[in-house]
Amino acid sequence: MKEMLGQLVPSMDIGSQGRTNFGQNMRGRAMLVMIDGVSLNSLRGVSRQLDAIDPFHIERIEVLSGASSIYGGNATGGIINIITKTPNIQGWSGETALGLRTGFNDDEDIDYRLAQSLSYKKDKFSGRVGISYQQNGRSFDADGDQIITDITQTDLQYNRIIDVMGSASYRINDKHKISFIAQYYNSEFNGDRSLSLGENYGAILTANPSLLEMKDGFNSDQRIGTKRYMGILSYRANRILGGQDLHVQVATRGEELGFYPFPSILVFDKKQIPLTSSSEQNTYYTDVKALLSKNWEKLNLTYGIDMDFEDFEAFRNIYKVEKAFPSGGLDNETFKTTGRYPSIFSQTYAGYIQAKYKITPKLTLNGGVRYQFMDVEIDDFIGSVEQEFLALVIGTSADPVPGGSSSYNVTLGNIGLLYKPTLNQQLWASFSQGAELADPAKLYGNGTYSYNPSNGNWDLQNSVNINDSSLEGIVTNQFELGYRIKHQGFKAQIAGFYSFSDKNIGLLNDEKGNLFIQIEDMKLRNMGVELEASYHFDNGLYIGANGLLIKSEIKEDGDWKKQSIFTASPSKVVGYIGYSIDNWSVRFQNQQTFDLEGNMNYEIEGYNISDLSLAYNTKYGKLSLGVQNVFNTDYRTIWSYRADKLYTQSIPLPELFTYKGRGRTFNFSYVLNF
Repeated sequence: MKEMLGQLVPSMDIGSQGRTNFGQNMRGRAMLVMIDGVSLNSLRGVSRQLDAIDPFHIERIEVLSGASSIYGGNATGGIINIITKTPNIQGWSGETALGLRTGFNDDEDIDYRLAQSLSYKKDKFSGRVGISYQQNGRSFDADGDQIITDITQTDLQYNRIIDVMGSASYRINDKHKISFIAQYYNSEFNGDRSLSLGENYGAILTANPSLLEMKDGFNSDQRIGTKRYMGILSYRANRILGGQDLHVQVATRGEELGFYPFPSILVFDKKQIPLTSSSEQNTYYTDVKALLSKNWEKLNLTYGIDMDFEDFEAFRNIYKVEKAFPSGGLDNETFKTTGRYPSIFSQTYAGYIQAKYKITPKLTLNGGVRYQFMDVEIDDFIGSVEQEFLALVIGTSADPVPGGSSSYNVTLGNIGLLYKPTLNQQLWASFSQGAELADPAKLYGNGTYSYNPSNGNWDLQNSVNINDSSLEGIVTNQFELGYRIKHQGFKAQIAGFYSFSDKNIGLLNDEKGNLFIQIEDMKLRNMGVELEASYHFDNGLYIGANGLLIKSEIKEDGDWKKQSIFTASPSKVVGYIGYSIDNWSVRFQNQQTFDLEGNMNYEIEGYNISDLSLAYNTKYGKLSLGVQNVFNTDYRTIWSYRADKLYTQSIPLPELFTYKGRGRTFNFSYVLNF
């Protein structure tokens, strides 16, 4: 889904082929991802929002580009709202899907998927239940070499996905309806082959990339992947309380995220101590929403409240060095669990009002305001590295970084004009604001320690804690001007945007590869143009393209300079040509991602790949054949360049973070609706 959205949504970055969607922005800013209106974003900024649902359960995806003040935090670049399937046929119906993907490199170069759903719709009741299963094998690059395992954020080789989703709705009468959605999603590593770092970590300790090798024999007693459950209960009422429409929603979400075992070298008393550990990060989230909406002849008014409550906890699993070290990181058995980040509890309360007024039949004014209050509590926390020392019996105690509580509030507004000179044309101009909150888990709980040999205590010298550095919402302001036209077979739209903020969230990396953040008092701006155009001929032929041209800068010492490649977005263009006749359809698509030069002379190299798809609708279902990377282009993923610069400070071995894109790959699928 990350790749698909990056190709189809003009404002969105091209996605990686791994588990993470780190740095995949919209218009150069963070995006909010939702399923049926329930946020998948959390205080802890783990980038797995798009590792959340199998496409088999998706009806459509709604996209809102640009900063938004209506939906709350993290919507500074745009919003992705995934709408799940519901029954649309009276009586019993269902869907069967089978899929296969391979590059024909060896007998393990194969991914397969099975999915089945059953639906019922009659009078007042409707329901659907579906299950999808996918098992991945090996992945190979354009040279026919197996792509090395992403040990930073985890890739999707040997990954198994089980996604069970059910929904039901009951219409009480013409005015009242209640519905329920439940999901269980489990996407985790399910294999025994991974990356060896060489005997006794030889590749790292001797900086010898030739010792890096994909080998059988990997095992870990900790789960590596994403596990999530979610439940949504909704109530809708029409034409009540003076002709208003009411929507009330209560949702709960729990997710357990497991990461890959990561090597590091601790240094104590001038001695190097090899260590392998992985983190587990769990979030439990509850959301309550209520809104009322009323239409008059010229005015539409929507207003409501949001409340959400979030618990976060994180652990670090330390593996037995006598097993992990000689096996090159393949044999991982936990001997102790320590803290990874401080535990966090947050409460958010917000109210908003949004209005739309028709000044004339062709001109509409819209605007609104949102007020949001958040209270965050942070537990006392001993530094994660110092907890590792204690686990290795280096020291007997340590001072905690003090916790505490902090609150912040922010008021966000938006206003815009929409002009429709004809039925097929639209021109708009708008100003909107969005808010982003720095990840408190990476912001707090960090400190500088010194070891006191007289009593075995790790003494805290200084720290970043919530009492000394309070939370604040970072507001993004965006101006936008756009035009849209539709005429016969031609459709096009273009939008120019300029967004800016007075603060920036910067990334820091310690000697162990741990990533932290800091709030920087510097201006940040993104400016660009996004466009989309297509033409459908009467004979079934169609052509089209979309693209994003963007520039991201920060202001330092009075001058505008290039932004970091960790958060900036590369420009892109996607073009396609297709033909549909009778039951046949074919489409050829080309994607060009351009080079991105950031500060510190860091760079992301662009690449060009093409895809081909062919489909035939039979009486008994739809058959499809796809070829990804038709010309077998050799390239590195965007995440690979970012991982290289993020982690080589702790492990100076760039080859360990060189993640290639897949070579030529064939996809076969069959879908039957009955």
